Amino acid sequence: MVNLEGMSLKELKQLQKDVDAAIVDFKDRERRQAVAEVEAFARERGISLSDLSELSGKRKRKRKPAAPKYANPADQEQTWTGRGRRPRWVEAALNEGKSLEDLAI
Repeated sequence: MVNLEGMSLKELKQLQKDVDAAIVDFKDRERRQAVAEVEAFARERGISLSDLSELSGKRKRKRKPAAPKYANPADQEQTWTGRGRRPRWVEAALNEGKSLEDLAI
């Protein structure tokens, strides 16, 4: 057992650094062991590492582009779907007293 009360501040800070390093090393060893077990498990079943990486890769959900809901009365080519940040022309119209319903397509 370590006598913390008899240690100087410098010794305590060094001990803290050593403990933090030991924790990182421990977690790294645990992770490597887990990966080795998963690889062995996959090999036993004929699954390659590339198969595993494909399965673990994050898949982005593909969305269709949203249909515009609002149009600028001054320029009908300027549209907004209602998602994300409001365009300047929407902000300007709202500041003039119009509502989103007034801009709806």
